[in-house]
Amino acid sequence: MGVWRQIGEYLWIVKKDPNAPHSKWIGYMHFINRLSVLLFLLALIIMIIRMIAG
Repeated sequence: MGVWRQIGEYLWIVKKDPNAPHSKWIGYMHFINRLSVLLFLLALIIMIIRMIAG
């Protein structure tokens, strides 16, 4: 699976692969990865706004 597809799945842009293995621990891992991607994008947006405004 490609990196861009995985990021798309984390951000609910791309449908999940129905053949991917499912377990409780993989679900936890995906939640933590999704959270880290969203926080990174939020921090990036805040930095860009501060650079433009400041």
